[in-house]
Amino acid sequence: MKLRSLTHPYLIAFGSGLVMGLTPAPLGLWWLAWLALAPLWILIITKQAKSSILVGLLWGLGYHGMVLVWITELHPLTWMGLSWSTSVAIALFCWLFVTLWGAAIPAIWAGVMGRLGSMAIGLRLLIGTGLWCGLEWLWTQSPLWWTSLALTQSPANLVILHLGQLSGPTAVIAPLVIVNGLLAEVLMAHPRLNAQTFKTLCLLPLPIFLVFHLLGWGLYSRPLLDAPAAALKVGIIQGNVPIRIKLTAAGYQQSIEAYSEGYQTLANQGVEAVLMPEGAFPVVWTDPDRPRTAFDQAVADRQVPVWVGSFGTREGRVTQSLFTLTGAGQITGRYDKIKLVPLGEYVPFPEILGKFVSRLSSLKAEMVPGLPNQQFDTPFGQAIAGICFDSAFAHLFRNQAATGGEFILTASNNDPYNSVMMAQHHAQDVMRAIETDRWAVRATNTGYSGLVDPHGQTRWRSGFRVYQLYAGTIYRRQSQTLYVRWGDWLTPLLVGGAGAGWLTSRLKR
Repeated sequence: MKLRSLTHPYLIAFGSGLVMGLTPAPLGLWWLAWLALAPLWILIITKQAKSSILVGLLWGLGYHGMVLVWITELHPLTWMGLSWSTSVAIALFCWLFVTLWGAAIPAIWAGVMGRLGSMAIGLRLLIGTGLWCGLEWLWTQSPLWWTSLALTQSPANLVILHLGQLSGPTAVIAPLVIVNGLLAEVLMAHPRLNAQTFKTLCLLPLPIFLVFHLLGWGLYSRPLLDAPAAALKVGIIQGNVPIRIKLTAAGYQQSIEAYSEGYQTLANQGVEAVLMPEGAFPVVWTDPDRPRTAFDQAVADRQVPVWVGSFGTREGRVTQSLFTLTGAGQITGRYDKIKLVPLGEYVPFPEILGKFVSRLSSLKAEMVPGLPNQQFDTPFGQAIAGICFDSAFAHLFRNQAATGGEFILTASNNDPYNSVMMAQHHAQDVMRAIETDRWAVRATNTGYSGLVDPHGQTRWRSGFRVYQLYAGTIYRRQSQTLYVRWGDWLTPLLVGGAGAGWLTSRLKR
């Protein structure tokens, strides 16, 4: 291959996106994220390619495609009665669709930035940062999101993640874009600036990078100061019963045995409550005719409250739910999953895709999402709840913290995905714990379950695809970060400032 072909703008764009894809968990090469966006910035501003949109799309395909490659672990789906080729086609379709959905952000960003023309460096930085943050915010309002730029820093760079306490993920995304933009401007500026101005510009990226981290360190270094009276000893059960087994009669019985034994073991260890994964029991728990099992008897005997992941109903349709059960087995709290998984838990565009993907639903019924203003009651006060995919949407956790949630409980399945997905899912919950200043307890079916403190430090993490129990202490907290009080105030500020700056520059012309 000729050297010239290696420096083709489209190849550089795709390659730098791949480099950005190395930054999230489990590799955790977080420092690359402060460099990997700069090549895209240079390619767009210097107009080295005919199509800015295509350059951005290729960067996005590299980044999102690399991070989300674990989606192909959906294959094989032959246990559902699908042929091998159909299983491969479905897995590839899901991966490509979600990758393209995420890649649309840098594509749109590049298309807009490529049309702005020449302007002052400071204004270009403001517009580039505001536009990226605005697009990510817009994507979080959609049913499908995972690969925020903020994910590149979790959980390896806990210092910078503490900026999330100020304005959520945007407070992490904005510094990343700013530092990358400054680095790009330095690399582009030499032929156009005098020597003194160029030297001044060269000195900016590193100090600004350090300033952001010093601000994060100030938040990270504050002691937790949890009161002993707020302590809560919680047990976690990682059942490790794969879906392909769980949905059979023998698999359901295996679930009953695994969770009954785990519950009793943890009760013997003196826990005050037990958390179970999403869909631990694949039955409609609220069905009055549901047969009582050994698990129900264990709860009645030991009288320890338990959070059960199972299914409920609302409006005549199925919900993916987490229930608070008292020692008497009564339901005193309920949270319904808000962000359902497309194609797995519901069918988008049912008129078009309904027949094609109907066999993907494990319950053979389309689920209904939970309401956005839920509060999850427990015997120990209000909790912040999330089920699996909810973890990628920071505002769901922020809203519950603002209304009184004192600790985080997340229940997830994570089967059939590999350890890469599990590490990224854990990283999502690390961010949510930091942003809300709350202890987080994670129970998953196949891994990684865990316990995370408000500084994002993982106090315990389970193994991969193993049956595991854990008992640990968390603390209820009522503090409110700036993000919890005010929400994502930084995005409208950046978008508004970018719009005002662009309009002012146009009027001057």
